[in-house]
Amino acid sequence: MAIELSATVSSKGQVVIPADVRRRLGLVQGSVVRFCMDEEGVRLIPAVGDVRRLRGRVPVPPQPVTLEDMQQAIAERRARAGAR
Repeated sequence: MAIELSATVSSKGQVVIPADVRRRLGLVQGSVVRFCMDEEGVRLIPAVGDVRRLRGRVPVPPQPVTLEDMQQAIAERRARAGAR
């Protein structure tokens, strides 16, 4: 099922991505997106970057976090975003 959404391009070429699209793509403030242009049109794709570039942006947790804890937190966030 296709859903059509619209946005207006500002004089500076900026576009506000509709909230439904941001949630579906898992975009948050500071997310980077890529545009893929092919014969079918243009697609918006969340860019996957090197996590090391986040160094210093996230506070150090008071105790170490396991990989399993991180994966569970990600899964819970995605579930909450999908439920909206």
